[in-house]
Amino acid sequence: MSKIQVNKLQTLTGHNDCIYALTEGSDPRFFYTGAGDGMVVEWDLDDPKFGKLIAKLPHSVYAMEVDKERNLLFIGHNYEGIHVIDLNVNKEIWSLKFTDQAIFDIKIFGKEVFIGTGDGILVIVDIPTKSVRKRVKLSFKSIRVMTLSPTKKHLALGLSDHTIKILDLREDFHPIANLASHENSVFALSYSPDEDSLISGARDARLKFWSTSNYKLEETIVAHMYAINYLSFKEDGKYLVTCSMDKSIKVWDAAEKKLLKVIDKARNAGHGTSINKVLWSTYSGQVISVSDDRTISIWQIEEI
Repeated sequence: MSKIQVNKLQTLTGHNDCIYALTEGSDPRFFYTGAGDGMVVEWDLDDPKFGKLIAKLPHSVYAMEVDKERNLLFIGHNYEGIHVIDLNVNKEIWSLKFTDQAIFDIKIFGKEVFIGTGDGILVIVDIPTKSVRKRVKLSFKSIRVMTLSPTKKHLALGLSDHTIKILDLREDFHPIANLASHENSVFALSYSPDEDSLISGARDARLKFWSTSNYKLEETIVAHMYAINYLSFKEDGKYLVTCSMDKSIKVWDAAEKKLLKVIDKARNAGHGTSINKVLWSTYSGQVISVSDDRTISIWQIEEI
């Protein structure tokens, strides 16, 4: 098993409230953060010290996603709907109000945007017509996180009703599976890069590995002390990182399902409060993390 060495490269500041949203640009040299202060900021991994403010909204931003084909940034504006920024000129080009709920996650596939809301509704927006195409009521509890399997054309959703729901995009969101193994809200969810596995993390501090051939549970790990807030795979699928309300980031061997490294305040000058999102950059191979402590950290994670 590989040994992992961690170095903290940067601590970035500028947000005035907890940072909740983190996404990679169509050019992965850039990434975007959104926070409780309503600010959306662009950061450049080649020169990360100073961010560029590209939007300021009245309410918190929990969710963002980049439409890489059209170079658009979709921002989930709590209690309002979505705002769409053209990243070529950093200007808002349209917005759509369709909910008075919080928006916890956004995903894009083809010409459609999938938006998960606080009242358990999956809203499907057609990008060319800028209109709501469909609403799918999945639960009376929040949709917290989503992940796509582009080859299988499956959309997996983690909910606050403790379940993971799998929908078939080829059959207009027909349900495939309802996975009820977690004991609390599912906050973290990702298909592996080869799409053979689905990994989930929840408020119950458990990390679960599912086979996507039949959506059977393969393994459960007590992974953190408190809620697992998010997870992200390295591009080659060899490792994944989880982040938690327990203020730590953990590095895992994805195939072996083994813990390799703990990154925290005591050992690595890590975050002082809950870590809300992690992103394994496809540009630099570095890990980016955002926290309730209003800072962004950039980590070099290497095999030794």
